[in-house]
Amino acid sequence: MSFRLSQRDKDIIAFINQFRAVDRDSLVDLFFRQLKSPVNACNSVMIRLYRLGLIERTQQYSPTVYLPVDAKIKKNSQKILHFLSILGVYKQMCTYSTPKQVIVEDKPTGRKGGIEPDLFCIFKGSPFWIEIQRNQYSEQKMQAKINLYEEFFFSDKWKSLHWQPEDRSAIFPSVILITTVRYAVPCDHIRIIQVASIHELMEKYKSSPKQTKEASVRSPASSSGIKINLT
Repeated sequence: MSFRLSQRDKDIIAFINQFRAVDRDSLVDLFFRQLKSPVNACNSVMIRLYRLGLIERTQQYSPTVYLPVDAKIKKNSQKILHFLSILGVYKQMCTYSTPKQVIVEDKPTGRKGGIEPDLFCIFKGSPFWIEIQRNQYSEQKMQAKINLYEEFFFSDKWKSLHWQPEDRSAIFPSVILITTVRYAVPCDHIRIIQVASIHELMEKYKSSPKQTKEASVRSPASSSGIKINLT
């Protein structure tokens, strides 16, 4: 069978491969919003791509959730909800500014047992590792997770990650915990931000240029250039 894919088709397939599980309504928001009948247009495109064998889908959810053709998760797996929560955070960011250098389930240490944030991205000029807590952890377990970030900070290996700027000093990302629970997790060397959503994050850092500058001055000196400027 011969067929020609549009650039939008290719972008949709790449996006599904990147985020692992993408619901129909998110595709409508991200790729079809500008059309007269966005839902109908999306359904038509997704049915065509599915029939061509370029994507998979599961109808265990409503609306339909689309998966990569080589997805290694079962169509009724709870892991799908995990990936949809990552997508939800990304979509919240997009309402303010499209994140860059997006990595889903980043593994910056390159080894098992190191830090494994749900999402890495550069958002409004600042790098972030994002942990999405769908379940409540004990404070001991959360502290152990934060300790891994500090361990990586002192390794200096983060300075050679591919997204680091070439024209200035390396930056260690701030860590955002998306959680409805506030954990007492002291950390002297990296910035930990606990918020319930990206919307709360944006409200938290909505400040005048003077306040933003003062916040930057108060950043831990050992964090080597972390900036939080989300306005």
